[in-house]
Amino acid sequence: MTASPDHLAKARAADSERRRVRVFKALDQLAAGGEEVTVSAVARAADVHRSLMHRHGDLHAAVLARAAEPPPGAAAGSRVGRQSLPADVANLTARNSCLSAHITRLERRLSKALGQTVREASGLGAPADVETLTRRIGELEQRILDLRSELAERDEDSPLPAPRTGT
Repeated sequence: MTASPDHLAKARAADSERRRVRVFKALDQLAAGGEEVTVSAVARAADVHRSLMHRHGDLHAAVLARAAEPPPGAAAGSRVGRQSLPADVANLTARNSCLSAHITRLERRLSKALGQTVREASGLGAPADVETLTRRIGELEQRILDLRSELAERDEDSPLPAPRTGT
């Protein structure tokens, strides 16, 4: 026994109507329960594929309209609206960028501090007490000047002629 085309068309229309009724019932249940209303959530609750709502503009519009409504019993302004989400994303992205830059600065400071510690421990870097060494250099330079002066005095007092340079 073969089904007539008219009978198949009626069965398909009845199946389509049953799915639409399930979508609207699931939409009402999710909204009444205060759950998030999205195309995916409604499709799961109605046991249909998401593409059904995308193919039928009225179903898709109904889901979007219900998603924009506050849940029953919610105080005005207590729920984040869809319109504020892009602003929230932009704010969080900017904060993420600031935190990323701060982390980079902290990593550089840590790297410099660790590098300085390693240089000092290995003896490759500048000594920790540069001021003492600078003072010691000054003392040694003064000592050189004093010794040259003493040498010059000895040369003046000595009866030996001054050594000649090779010119």
